[in-house]
Amino acid sequence: MKDLLLITPPFTQLNTPYPATAYLKGFLNTIGVSAFQMDLGIEVILELFSKKTFEKLFDLAIENDSISTENGQRIYTLKDDYLQPLDAIILFLQGKNQTLARQICTTNFLPQASRFEQLEDMDWAFGEMGMQDKAKHLATLYLEDLSDFIIECIDPNFGFSRYAERLGQSANAFDALYESLKNKPTFIDQLTLAILEDRLKIVQPKLICFSVPFPGNLYSAFRCAQFIKANYPEIKIAIGGGFPNTELRQVTDTRVFDFFDFITLDDGELPIALLYQNVCQPDNNQSTAETELENNLEPPLENDDPNSNKTSHAERSRSTTITKDDNSKEKQYKRTFLLEDGKVVYKNNTIRPEYKQLQIGTPDYSDLLLEDYISVIEIANPMHSLWSDGRWNKLTMAHGCYWGKCTFCDISLDYIKIYEPIAAALLVDRMEQLIAQTGENGFHFVDEAAPPALMKALALEIIKRKLTVTWWTNIRFEKNFTQDLCYLLKASGCIAVSGGLEVASDRLLKLIDKGVTVEQVAQVTRNFTQANIMVHSYLMYGYPTQTVQETVDSLEMVRQLFELGIIQSGFWHQFALTAHSPIGLNPTEYGITPNYKSISFANNDIDFTDSTGIDHNQFSFGLKKSLFNFMHGIGFDMDLQEWFDFEIPQTSIAPFHIDDCLNTETALTTKPTAKIVWLGHLPLVAERTKTKKGFTNELLDLTFHDKTERLQMTLNKSEGEWLLDTLETLKPTSGKSVSFSALKKDFETQLDDFELFWFSKPMQKLKDFGLLQL
Repeated sequence: MKDLLLITPPFTQLNTPYPATAYLKGFLNTIGVSAFQMDLGIEVILELFSKKTFEKLFDLAIENDSISTENGQRIYTLKDDYLQPLDAIILFLQGKNQTLARQICTTNFLPQASRFEQLEDMDWAFGEMGMQDKAKHLATLYLEDLSDFIIECIDPNFGFSRYAERLGQSANAFDALYESLKNKPTFIDQLTLAILEDRLKIVQPKLICFSVPFPGNLYSAFRCAQFIKANYPEIKIAIGGGFPNTELRQVTDTRVFDFFDFITLDDGELPIALLYQNVCQPDNNQSTAETELENNLEPPLENDDPNSNKTSHAERSRSTTITKDDNSKEKQYKRTFLLEDGKVVYKNNTIRPEYKQLQIGTPDYSDLLLEDYISVIEIANPMHSLWSDGRWNKLTMAHGCYWGKCTFCDISLDYIKIYEPIAAALLVDRMEQLIAQTGENGFHFVDEAAPPALMKALALEIIKRKLTVTWWTNIRFEKNFTQDLCYLLKASGCIAVSGGLEVASDRLLKLIDKGVTVEQVAQVTRNFTQANIMVHSYLMYGYPTQTVQETVDSLEMVRQLFELGIIQSGFWHQFALTAHSPIGLNPTEYGITPNYKSISFANNDIDFTDSTGIDHNQFSFGLKKSLFNFMHGIGFDMDLQEWFDFEIPQTSIAPFHIDDCLNTETALTTKPTAKIVWLGHLPLVAERTKTKKGFTNELLDLTFHDKTERLQMTLNKSEGEWLLDTLETLKPTSGKSVSFSALKKDFETQLDDFELFWFSKPMQKLKDFGLLQL
């Protein structure tokens, strides 16, 4: 039994838990509140994609006469062939039946319907050594065939990572969702509610908190809440997460509160701590959570508008001393909507401050079925597979975005606006705790944009502790990602980064206030690629005032980046106007006219008219088709016109523009404050002398070895001995931080002309062998 139950409703990811409930459970541990968490999505998927359940689905399809296509008829005809391996395939995708890969890769083991029509040359896509990945890809297509059958015959709202998403997208009014909830529960609803009820009987919570990150989770959250209200009316229910944070800031429809008692916004730690106190310990004058914060109080926020851009608590001076009135009967809330006297009210009356990142604890994945998630591979692209293949521990390097200027982004909201980094040592402490808890050493840092300085500190700390980890994150392609920094990140276990190139036009990048240029992006992606770190780029089209010519030129830039191999993966997004972005707040400055609607429920995406009058939708298919081919290394020689079924102008970009960007000379200077780091081993040393014209020089022959190569260099004995002594102190394990200026000063106390030594050919070779300037 637990007072508090945290739920992620169907559906998010198949391969790993969405981290919100784990973050909250980790926080609750720090204030002595015990909670249970569940990912209802993966539990429903495992029940749905089982032989016993699919037998019922096939029978139901015939009973309802719902098979309407040739593809559905083929799947039903082959139902025995689909049913027989289903449980074994799920086990394989869970990593529990790996020998099945050889069987899956034979040509006639799995039945094939429409999803297999897109099957590529498997040997070309995965190579001779990629049997496990090839089998995962085939097994994924097999499951997608079955998913198509569900959508056609059982439930058109089904999706592996979303359910009834259309009901949550830009739902300015609650009517459509409310009417759908009046309908009889669907087959998938029934599976969901049965699993939920079993859990409720065991946990017996007083408060249930649904974390809803996306529109595709919204319907299921409401359906579950409806069931709880009907059958367990004594339980209080809250909803929070990414969707409410961005969409439900203007909710006024009282019918929403027929399902939920509370809607919380932004960071969930303090709102949930207060809800727990109000719901689970209403008669207790002081909870454990209260005790934690008793000595750190602030005035309540004067502004009670959830959409205000006024300064938040985190940015306020804490000079005012406030005495808490323990006899006050008014319940305290933080950024919480609730129903009061028949009206929706927004409560933000607590005197408690926000929790700092160092206070929120380590995410806790206990209770989640970590061994049961399934890894799928939808397309043969190594970067794309990171989102769907393998289980990743999720962490955050910094709250918010250190840049915080992009005009299309919701930078007015606290989850982006308030930037608060976490110390590298604490981050690695949390990594070690998660490795011990989950047995997994893979990490996805889910930052808005990880700051380079913190990534550097994190990498040094990982190397210092001699941890073997694999990690990836989201970044800005900014100039601080030098070649040496990329080598350091790789040495620490970084395998991939994703970042926004967006429109690939310098004019539009300036309008976006991205703080980068196309040339800079090319150089940074080159640096990552040369360090064997994969690069995924978010691409955008349809930005306000973007012309047809700029869209074509952007595609040409992307083509060249892929052809040169400095970007390995990408995804095109059409620009969406959001209510909380600078463009949404000041649309006329960007040449667009919003088509506002009356808001009583959700509000984020806003329809608009662009002053250019261009229909950007027409580019969608051609951009995505070309990118799909580029990611697979083909189509580079095709004229851009061939990707579109309407006439486009010729590109104005020179055919070797990106190559020229990469060949731009950079000054070989080193900042005095640059940190010097040695990632290699100490060399083998041999002394010898060399006599020439009566002069004898004492020399040291140094032989360096790394994992694949060796390097031989010869130095004067005095310089060689200095280098040997110095390299040991430059290793991250030494715990010392040595700047370039300090190194120069130390050298010149014993020897002459540091620059001549440092920039000599032998030392330049050593820099390629692990001597880094950061």
